[in-house]
Amino acid sequence: MPGRPPRIPSDPRQYQEALSTLENEGGALSHPMPQTASLGETKAETLPLTNVELVQLRIRVIALENLVITLLAEASDRQLALAREMAAYISPRPGFTHHPLTITAAAHMVGMVERVSRFRGGEST
Repeated sequence: MPGRPPRIPSDPRQYQEALSTLENEGGALSHPMPQTASLGETKAETLPLTNVELVQLRIRVIALENLVITLLAEASDRQLALAREMAAYISPRPGFTHHPLTITAAAHMVGMVERVSRFRGGEST
């Protein structure tokens, strides 16, 4: 119900179980990530994503992108300008390697801000 705080289980085991479903995104990860001995260590081994996991990831990205566009449609002009600034910020700076994924991500962010104008009554952003 909107406006009502979520019910927190009084039993610590139920509470821990509820938290564990959030930690693995309700079972989205089919295998737990390996634990390392310290925070500084990283595992070089990563399991490749299955085709089903890739499809689910694409679906989630599409859903999130559309939610962001929906939220940006109600954003102020300053917030839209800030989104554009962030896209410029992640673009490669002088002296750094131009990585195609970063360049594409920045262009995609600007594209999302521009798509918002369709939902703002055709206002320019």
